[in-house]
This record gives sequence, structure tokens and C-alpha cells, in this order.
Amino acid sequence: MIPIGDMQMLLVIALTNFIRKHQNNLICHYFALLAIALYPRTLDMEFKLAEKAIELRQILALQAQNHAFKVPPEQRISDGFVTVQHDLDLLTKMNASARQVIAVDQEQVVGYALVMTQEFFDLIPVLAPMIKTFDKIEYRGKPLNKYHFYIMGQVCVGEAYRGKGVFRGLYNHHKKHYSTQYDLCITEVSTSNPRSIIAHEKVGFKTIHTFKDQFDEWYIICWDWNESYMN
Repeated sequence: MIPIGDMQMLLVIALTNFIRKHQNNLICHYFALLAIALYPRTLDMEFKLAEKAIELRQILALQAQNHAFKVPPEQRISDGFVTVQHDLDLLTKMNASARQVIAVDQEQVVGYALVMTQEFFDLIPVLAPMIKTFDKIEYRGKPLNKYHFYIMGQVCVGEAYRGKGVFRGLYNHHKKHYSTQYDLCITEVSTSNPRSIIAHEKVGFKTIHTFKDQFDEWYIICWDWNESYMN
């Protein structure tokens, strides 16, 4: 017997393939949008480095949808949220320095994990409290600032794609492209965002410091590229 989830996916794939043959039918277009919303085409998922301006704009759109200001308080614990907002100019410069990691489905960015190299550390004021703590942190008996690292600036997965391996796929792509260039990948997670904390721990991040700023309490977490956490 075919599991219900697999059957649903097969039906949606069949429907979308039928629609492609009847592109001039308005009703078919309506059902295409409905099908994508009900069951994302994760079989078509591609993890890649951002290259196009439209991909950067789609990152910003997804970021805006999942910002803490937009997510109702009752959903933040279960669904997670993002706290930093970028603009297109800054994101374009960041992408020129190190390509951003994205998940794309049907030419739409549905997840991202940003790469922020040290030249941009002073350009996002909300991250300043975390960056100031780096001078005080030791990791494996060595000052953190003695390591070659970058900050994973933010990770976000579209609501319809959560629980489908997109988060892990984004980080797999980080490791694939950046593990030979850096010792560590570092980021921070709000202690009030348990969904994100658990997801990062499953990847292999571990907490190396906790601090408070005027807005929240934060875990500084580290993924050591020299340790084999991911399968």
C-alpha cells in the first residue's frame, strides 16, 4: 500500500504535469497554485549558491515573511522566526564576497542560509553585541578570534517546506563549499527560539557562550568544520 503522503505527492505531480499541457486554461492555473501550496515539489529542490539579483530579492521577501515582527507571538515557539533584516544593497555586497546558500523549488527561493564574512561584521548593528563577545570567548583552549571563521548570518525555511530536509540541505551545502576555506561556522540563536536551537544541534552546532543584550538572551553556537557531525 502506498503511504498517504506519497500518494498525495504523486497526485500533485500528475496534476501539475497535466496543467503544463493545458497552460492556456485559467482554471488549470488556479489548481496549479493550489497544488504547490498543498504539497511543495521537493523532488525538484535544488541547493545552490545565489547568482542572480532576483534570487537575492526572493531571499529578502522570505526574510520579511518570517521576521519576528510578522510572526504572531503564539507561533514563534513552534515555527521559529528571524530577527535581522537586510537590504538589497548589503545583501548584494555580501553575495559578492561569499555566495549565499539557497534552496530553490520551481525557480523560487524557499530557504536560505546566509554567509557573512568578517568584512561585514560592523555593518549590521544588531549583531554588534555578539561580535563584541568574540574577544572574550575561548574555544578548545584558543581565543575564538584566532580561528578563521564566518558568521552564518541567518537561516530561514519557508513554512510549506519545513520538516522536509531543507534546513539540513542548506547546511550540507555550506559545508560542501566553505569547509575548506574556514575552520568554523558561527551564529547566534535566541534562547526563546527553541525550534531553531534544536535544528542547529541536530546539524552539529554546539553552544560555546551565552550572553544578553538589551533585547534578548542569546546562544552563540559553533559548527567545527574539523569535526564530522553530518552524515
